[in-house]
Order: sequence, then C-alpha cells, then structure tokens
Amino acid sequence: MPTRSSSPERAPAARRAVRVTAAASAVFYLAVYVLDAPVGGLYGFFAPVALGILSPLPGSGRDRALTVLRVLPAALALTALGTALAVATAPAVAGMVVVGFALAFGGALGPAAAGAAPGLQLFYILACFPPYVPDALPERLLGLLTGGALLALCEWLLLPAPAAVRYRHRVAAALETAAHGARAAAAGGRADPALARELCAAGQRLRLSRLPPAVRPTGAGRTARGLAQTGSATRRLLDQLARTAGCPAPPPDRDLASATLLHGVGAECAAMARDLRGRRPVAGPEALEEMVAEFLAARARAALAERPPPPDVLRRQAAVLATASSAVTARTALSVALGGRREVAGLPAEQFWYAAPSAARLLLRRLAGNLTPRSVVFQNAVRTALGLGVARLVAGSLELSHGFWVLLAVLTLGRTTAGATWSAVRSAVAGTFAGALAAAGLALGAGGATEVYAAALVPVMLLAFTVGPVAGVAWAQGLFTLVVSTAFAQLEPITWHIGEARAVDVLTGSAVGLLCGVLAWPAGAAPEVRRGMAALLRQAAALLPATVTTTLAPPPAPGSAGDPWRTLHRLRLAEAAYAQLRCEPGRGRGRAERDWSAALNCGVHTLVGAYWLPRAPVAGAVPADAVRWACAAAGSTAAHMARAAAFPPGGVRPRPPRVPATVESAVPPGVLPVLMDVENWLATLSADLAAISDGATGPAQGSTGPAQGSTGPAQGSTGPAQGSTGAGSPGGSVSWSRT
Repeated sequence: MPTRSSSPERAPAARRAVRVTAAASAVFYLAVYVLDAPVGGLYGFFAPVALGILSPLPGSGRDRALTVLRVLPAALALTALGTALAVATAPAVAGMVVVGFALAFGGALGPAAAGAAPGLQLFYILACFPPYVPDALPERLLGLLTGGALLALCEWLLLPAPAAVRYRHRVAAALETAAHGARAAAAGGRADPALARELCAAGQRLRLSRLPPAVRPTGAGRTARGLAQTGSATRRLLDQLARTAGCPAPPPDRDLASATLLHGVGAECAAMARDLRGRRPVAGPEALEEMVAEFLAARARAALAERPPPPDVLRRQAAVLATASSAVTARTALSVALGGRREVAGLPAEQFWYAAPSAARLLLRRLAGNLTPRSVVFQNAVRTALGLGVARLVAGSLELSHGFWVLLAVLTLGRTTAGATWSAVRSAVAGTFAGALAAAGLALGAGGATEVYAAALVPVMLLAFTVGPVAGVAWAQGLFTLVVSTAFAQLEPITWHIGEARAVDVLTGSAVGLLCGVLAWPAGAAPEVRRGMAALLRQAAALLPATVTTTLAPPPAPGSAGDPWRTLHRLRLAEAAYAQLRCEPGRGRGRAERDWSAALNCGVHTLVGAYWLPRAPVAGAVPADAVRWACAAAGSTAAHMARAAAFPPGGVRPRPPRVPATVESAVPPGVLPVLMDVENWLATLSADLAAISDGATGPAQGSTGPAQGSTGPAQGSTGPAQGSTGAGSPGGSVSWSRT
C-alpha cells in the first residue's frame, strides 16, 4: 500500500484515536466480558467509531462533546427505525433511501450537521440488517447510549482537541487593523505601501477558505448570518483602505468632509472590535449613519459652492463614501448577530433580510432554497441516497454475510466525481485485500483463543485510527478490516473466511458506489459551477439598466431597482457549487481556467449597486445627455456581462466607462457626484468581467473604485434570499470596488 509523507494532521489524528479507542474498548469490554451483552457491546463499540472517526465533527473538545450529546437522540431514533424496518428488504431499502437523503441534505444547515451526518447514517445501517430482532432494541439502545456518552466524556477530558480562534475574534482583530488604516487615511499624505500590505493581509486572513470548518459562520441562524456579513463587510473595508493607503491623499484641509468621515469610521471599527470581544451592549449603525448623512450634506454643499471640488476630489469622496458604507453594513450586521436587532429601518431591507424571521423560518429557507437540481447539496444528497439504497437492496437480495459492510463502503468511498470515486475504490480494494489477508492470518494463528483478540483490539484500533485518516484510503480500509475482524472474533467464532467476506462486501459496495458516481452527476461541481456562474451573470445583467434608470429618475424611485432576489438566489447556488469545486480532489491547485471568484464578485457588486445607488441623493435635475450616457454605459456593461456568461475563449474585457468631459462640464454640480458613483460602479463591474478569464486570483486592474480584493468560497448553498455562507455576500458591503 502506498505511503504518504508526514502530515500536520498526524498529531490530531493520534489524539482522536486515543479518545475513540478508549470509549469504544471500554464499553465493548464491559458489555461483552462483564455484562454478557454482545449486542450492546457491538453497538457501544460502533457508536464512538461512527461519531469519532466516520464523522468529522468540527470544533474544540468541548464543542465535539456537545455535538455528540446533541445527536445522540437522533442516533437512538435511527437505530429504532432501522430495527423496525429490518423486517424485510423492501421497507429497509425504502428507509435507507429516505434516511440517506434527509441526513445528507440536512448538511446544508451547517458544519455540525454536515459532520455528524455520516455517523448517523451508520446507526440506521447497523440496525436495518437481519436478523429482525425487535426484542434486542433495548440492548442496542443502551449500548449506543453508553458508547456515545463515553465518547462525549473522552472528547471533553481526554486529550481534547484545542479550541481554534473564534471567528468573531478574527474579525475583531481585522477591525482593529481597519481602525488603524482609517485613521491613517484621514491624515492624508504620501502613499504607505507597508500599511497597504498589512491591510490586505488582514483581509485575506478572513477568507473562509483559509479558516477551519469549525469557525466558519456558515450556519442558517441569525447569528451566523450576521457574523458572516460582518466579516465580508470588514474584508471589503480593509481592501478599500488598502487601496487608499497605496495612493497619495490630499491633506485634510483640502477635503475636510472625507477626513472627518474616515476618523468616524476608524472610531466605529475600534468600537466594533470591542463588541466582538464580548464587551456589550452592541450599538447599532445610527452614529455612522449620521456621519454619512453629514458627509453627503457637506458634499452637496461643496458641489453647489462657487468653486466646486474638481473631479479627482469627487472620485476620492466616492471612494470614502463606499468605505463608510462598508462600515455601516458591518455595524448593522453586527447589531443583528450579537445585539438582537430585528429591524433595519432606513437601510436596504433586502440586505439584512434575515434580521426579522424566526430561527425556524431561517432554517426552512435554507432547506427550501436547496430543493432544486441545480443545488450541489441536493445533488450530493440524491447521490448518497441512491447509492445507499441500491447497496441495501443488493446486500439484502444476495443475503451477504455482514452486509452492512457493503453500505459502509458506499458511505466512505463515495465522492462527488466519478473520477475521484474510481481513485478511492482502487485504493480501497487494494487496502481491503491486504487487510483481509492480515485478518485471515490472525484467524489462522489465534484460532478460537478469544483472549488473543481481546488483547489485540486496543493496539489495532490505535494503529488503525491514527494511521488510516492521514495515510490514505488504502491504509484506512486495510486497517479497519483488521479492526472489525478482531472485534467480531470476540463475539462469535471466526475463520479465515471473515476476511473473504469483508473483501466481497467491500468489492460489492465499491461497485455500487462507482455505478452511482457514474450515473449521478459524474463530473461533480465543475459543470454546475460553469452553469451557475453563467446564470448568475445573465440575471445580474438585467439589473444594470434598471438600477441606473431608478437612480437618475426624477424623483428617484424608492427601494432597490429591478429584482435583486433572483440574482441573490443565483449567487447562492453559484457560491455553493464553487465551494464544492474547491473541495474536490485535484481542484484549487495551479492556474485556474477562469477566475470564478471574479464572477461571484460581479454578482455581488451588481446587487450592491441595486441596493444602494438608488438611495444616493441627486441635487437637481439630471440633464438628458447625462441620462443618455449613464443608460448607454449601463446597457453596454450589461451586454458585456451577458456575453461573458457564455465564457468565450478570449474572455470579455470591456473598457471601464468614464463620464465624458462634455457631460462632466455640462451637468449641474449637484448631479456630478452621483454620476461619479455610477461611473465607479460600472467600472468595477467591467474590471470583474475582465478578471473572470484572467485565471488570476489577485485584484483586477483598471477599476476606478476603491480597494480591490477577492471573494472566498462560500460553505454550503443557502438558496433564494439566504444569508451569505461565504465571504462574497452581497450583504457584506456597499463598496463598488472589486472585492
């Protein structure tokens, strides 16, 4: 079997192996040798294995212990259901399909649910096989409950997993850096490349793809959604401040309004950092909103003065306004997440839609949003349910001994692409045959000497659970074969045929899993990413002309332009597909064909404009020439966006629009700032479109907006009108730069 190089996961795997071995062996030895309850011993043995090894539970030792205790009632219910449906193959198969789909689909609710799903599958799998012995249910439940409780105790007290830095504390540190950057920007002066790099690095540390799954705010509840939005707005704020630090800035006396607003942004960033570190109460965005209102009033007065500001100052003010708007978004989201705020009067209701609904409605929306064949969560659930159902039918029809191993092979070897499944199956078959030979050799050597197997169980488990998770599928399957053979040898006499049975069952399960992988979305997330990004760009393109028309209409139309909800729905599905693509073997390495994060950014910034541009005050009537230019620029950008949805070989690189000098000089001074906002927004979208085909992850060049950045992959789809699960939330910022 192939070996792998040293991995940083070995130490955590060794500690996990100690915890699982201690819990499983304790309940197994107690039930088998003291209480003479072999059925309870079997279920008590598999409970820690299912929840400690098969289920990648996230978090610290305390978090994992609490998760184990929370899922135990579901494990008991699934065991009871499987025991009842084991009466015949048909009901057992039907139950397997329903349970398989429900548990896999429920992973959309967050990392804890997704992590516990494989282990919970195993409890039904164990119970749904013959013999049909409903009288054994109490012993099964008692063994399972004991094993689960011991695992929770070991997770908490025995070499517990260290706690990772919480997401809120990471955001707090980033906001402290942002406060420093805002104060430096307010002072003006020469460019500071070192500060720009520091601000960019602080934003990159918040990318969800760089965080442990346990700390990612990907849950469906209000707190998780609010924290995700706070983090994404903070990333944009840092990127904007980095762009400001990288360019010379006029002294405060030349642009006092911008300096004052930046000072206020710095103070609010520092206050938000204190809130995130637990210093309550959490304030709302009212203070920042007042500062922004004063800034807008000062900008309008300056525009109507005898000597209005030159265009370069207006462009800087547009950048400062976008920076402050990002801070407003972060402050509002934080007040929802930690302060219990349920209303966001005066702000785009769509942006903070999750503030008012109850927790139950938020969960239902998350699930309902994924009930579509275009959702990778739905696809994975269907693939899992199909594989497990077919495996249960085959095992029951052929009356395979230890048939649950067939389903276990499907559960552990299934991948999101047919190629990855075939690779896992090849390694698993090799490892299983090696493990079967070792098990047969042990059976021939030890014979019926139960004490030999009892003495070997603990060291074999420690070896298997330490080496298997980090050395690859072949080692994991081979060593686990040896573990189950050693355990079953203490429950009933075995011969060398147990290795043969294990090999046959794994081969059967591998064949079923491979067949389902070929039939059900065999290419994985790659086609769905392309399809989802194309749908997102087409839907976003429709918003551009409507947003510009609403912004410049006399008077401005209330609310957001167009229909942002459909674009938001498309963005969620595209985020989830991109997240799965990044997790698939062989993905995310080297130069990508497309910069998919730029496509997500394009959808994000389209929504940002639809939310905020119509709210910008226009001091005076907009001349027809200005309206024609804005509508033509929006239409041209929308056409390029629709063309980009086809992903032509040469890409789409539109020239960033710029207000013509003739329009610039002819419009009333009070109208020019809003035209600059429109110019900035459309230029940002043009830069995003150019970046899609660049294959680079760095910021695109050519944007006239403030700071650049990139959107990290989201975890899990949230369906229509859902809160962000990734760093690219449209609710994360009103910045019209590429983030």
